[in-house]
Amino acid sequence: MTIKAVCFDLDDTLLWDERSVREAFEATCQYAEQQSGIDAEQLELKVREAARSLYASYETYSFTQNIGINPFEALWAHFTGGEHTAFRTLEKIAPEYRAAAWTNGLFSLGVDDPKLGETCAELFMTERRNRPYVYDETFEVLDRLRERYPLLLLTNGSPSLQQEKLDGVPGIASYFDHIVISGNHDHGKPNRSLFEHALDLLGLKPEETIMVGDKLTTDIIGAIQMGMHNAWINRHEMKPSEDITPEYTITCLLELFDVIETINQQQPV
Repeated sequence: MTIKAVCFDLDDTLLWDERSVREAFEATCQYAEQQSGIDAEQLELKVREAARSLYASYETYSFTQNIGINPFEALWAHFTGGEHTAFRTLEKIAPEYRAAAWTNGLFSLGVDDPKLGETCAELFMTERRNRPYVYDETFEVLDRLRERYPLLLLTNGSPSLQQEKLDGVPGIASYFDHIVISGNHDHGKPNRSLFEHALDLLGLKPEETIMVGDKLTTDIIGAIQMGMHNAWINRHEMKPSEDITPEYTITCLLELFDVIETINQQQPV
């Protein structure tokens, strides 16, 4: 059966979120180094450690794990959107969390300066928002695909933050016939219900679609469980998981066209 629609993940599939976060950390930690003399690279490691630890200590942790919101997104998210009551809790604790993560990171390197921690927390938010990167091939691929297929965006995360990411790259949202954000639902990828909702929106069978994403544990396993075709975008040439075997592996989105052609040429069994 031929492909009739393409489903995409957002972060580190179409948007280069990894680069955005990395550069925001670098800029903020360099500022802290100038102010205090500590090593910027060491501070990044310590802040990341502090953020993970704090994030897991909050009552919202299980919810964020379920929806797919990681500690570093919470370092710059406002959580103003979303109907679930947990988002109101996140909205309340986020400022405290951000300041504490940076303050604790500084303290672990011998700098006891909560004011600097608060300044770094605010600076990180600004630096991250100033870096809405996309991959070089993203728009070329979307331009070519939308001439032939409906496109659906299936992303984990907070509704307000994911929308902000889309708004930060003018025009990208317009490529999609449907945008599904896990925070607007009860579960995130790889939960079957989210994939079923996406297929219902498209009005298609699983075998008529392909899911493209960078995470084996959410994008690919979810698609496999639904019976969707799937392509793992593996830009860093990571070793595949022993438990999850993608149908196709690509290192660049441009390779997706050959994958779709291959699927379309397959004869039904």
